[in-house]
Amino acid sequence: MIQPNIPETTQPRIVIVGGGFGGVNLAKQLKHAPVQVVLLDRNNYHLFQPLLYQVSTAGLEPDSIAFPLRGIFRKQRNLVFRMAEVTGIRSAENILETGIGEIHYDYLVFATGSNTNFFGNKDIEDNAIGMKSLIEAVQIRNYVVKQFEESLLLQNPEEIKPKLNFVMVGGGPTGVELAGAFAELRKYIMPKDYPTLPQSLMNVYLIEAGPKVLPSFSEKTSQQTLEALQEIGVRVLTNTGVKEYDGKTVTLSTGELIQTQSLLWSAGVKGIPVKGIPADIILPNGRIIVNELNQVKGFTNIYAIGDIAQMTNDPRFPKGYPMVAQVAIQQGKNVAHNLMLSMENKPMKGFNYKDLGSMATIGRNRAVAEFAGMRMSGYLAWIAWMIVHLLSLLGFRNKLVVFINWFYRYFTYERGTRIIIKRGAANIVKLRQSIGA
Repeated sequence: MIQPNIPETTQPRIVIVGGGFGGVNLAKQLKHAPVQVVLLDRNNYHLFQPLLYQVSTAGLEPDSIAFPLRGIFRKQRNLVFRMAEVTGIRSAENILETGIGEIHYDYLVFATGSNTNFFGNKDIEDNAIGMKSLIEAVQIRNYVVKQFEESLLLQNPEEIKPKLNFVMVGGGPTGVELAGAFAELRKYIMPKDYPTLPQSLMNVYLIEAGPKVLPSFSEKTSQQTLEALQEIGVRVLTNTGVKEYDGKTVTLSTGELIQTQSLLWSAGVKGIPVKGIPADIILPNGRIIVNELNQVKGFTNIYAIGDIAQMTNDPRFPKGYPMVAQVAIQQGKNVAHNLMLSMENKPMKGFNYKDLGSMATIGRNRAVAEFAGMRMSGYLAWIAWMIVHLLSLLGFRNKLVVFINWFYRYFTYERGTRIIIKRGAANIVKLRQSIGA
């Protein structure tokens, strides 16, 4: 019979659900605390999601942006990791239900992250491609390469275009970076690997429902990004929504139709709540209502951090903090500190978010960044973007591999592995549904 087999302890047990940015940083902060930390995740690795798009476009290998959780906490003696799927919670009993059995907790922290938000459009959900997991990113890479290979077998340009029309939905950093990466595939890789396919047959679209790309950035930065995308051949459509997609044709709010077999959706995310949390504290976007201490509404020993947490006490962010890594990291550290204060019967400190800035890369030598009231664009912003992401990666090996890969690509204009490693790569939508990503 499968059981968690977690050692018994007389110390307070803190159970953390999720090995993302928030969960990992929370667990690290408790390294020397007189507690038992139990970390649960359905995967046995930490995923560096900001570079997930580079795996999907053959820029990096999957293991470059994933680091084993056991490796991270190998020297942390007060931590137990179990790979498990959480199925429910019985808060009255302090019991967490998982696929490997029940786990008792004294304190519980949800750091479950987010999933793709299709805003209730079933047709789009069934046919579009999301990108929130490592498996999905690898399958997208397979799928894209397969589209090129199959295009070589066709003669009619009208049959080729739907295979080589790539549509990104969502003008935030992920959509912008994806569009830039696909534009680079067309410029640098397509002529080398598929010289008989005219580049004019491949089109890259970026669709944004709002009036500008990178809506959280300044007007000037947004305009610079738009111009940079257009310069590398991305067709940017703002003030345009997606009404329908049947797997072959995108119907836009303007009435325009785009023939494509590849609609990549990055228009929004939603929280991933756990069964057993009261429905009245879960918002339509899947986030859980928390107070300034990140305590789940109605509970004193259950917390939520990162994408799953909706904290609205900060007047700068009346609709809650952005669902980005730096929020999760800072909240994880603050909750760790407060847990120790709570056990010592000392007053806890409310969360104070420090916005460290935002950045996005558009392609080779092109990026934008805003921090500390300053704006940066072009080559210097691109260098800054690479440095920040390299330093944020976990593990020396990952940092070294990514640096060498980027260095090699810069001088050779090559990309990573462009091979199809799994049969049925075209069945991307069914894969996404099967893994629940």
